[in-house]
Amino acid sequence: MPGVGRVRGALDGGPLRGGAPRAVWQTLGADPRTVSARSAAQRLDQHARACHLVWNPLQGEIVQLIPILRAGRSLGWPEDLSQWADDTADEVARVNTEGRICAQICVVAFAGDPFTSRPMTGLEQILDWLDSWAIPPRWPAGPPVPFPRGLTARRDRRLWAQGGHFGASQVPGLTAAGPGAVDIERLTAGAGQPGHAPAQTAPVPVGRGPAEQRRPAAEIRDLDEYFDHNEAGTGELSRVG
Repeated sequence: MPGVGRVRGALDGGPLRGGAPRAVWQTLGADPRTVSARSAAQRLDQHARACHLVWNPLQGEIVQLIPILRAGRSLGWPEDLSQWADDTADEVARVNTEGRICAQICVVAFAGDPFTSRPMTGLEQILDWLDSWAIPPRWPAGPPVPFPRGLTARRDRRLWAQGGHFGASQVPGLTAAGPGAVDIERLTAGAGQPGHAPAQTAPVPVGRGPAEQRRPAAEIRDLDEYFDHNEAGTGELSRVG
């Protein structure tokens, strides 16, 4: 993702297994007034639970840990950063690998205080990035329920299979309670509303340069290559991540 901070995730969730593209929104049980996106990302990486993006909506800081073409590891763990033990578990929930894209966005916020009720600096940049990977701007499961009712919320695998945007509390097989009662219309600019047109799912070229210089996403397999190109500022792989 162009123009964001980087924390090189030491471990991702492996290859994605295919299916409809989707984005999953999670909260980290942390105060956006005092916890930066970078420090939260470093803690995620320390415990081998990397997501794709960590976002502090109050500060507008966005940090990327792993490329979007690799699976994350954040789904299935406790949502509150303070609940994590010092040891790192190796087993990762299978749901992390479901979808040809399964973008995991961890928000520095509390599930009990929906982050959509406050300023969301940087949101447009995130939505543009998700749209560039053909993630449909819709919520098949509807709005996530208020915290802590998400612990017992219905998780429909049929709806999950449609792709689009989901809260962690809507992901099959999990017991997550967040992100709470976020305003999905405000979060995805009308997603989930009647008459909203889903994004096209055709392959999206990588990079913002001339078409003949772009590389298909399928060719980007090496994590070091991805970061090296972006850090060097070549722009060739600017949409990968």
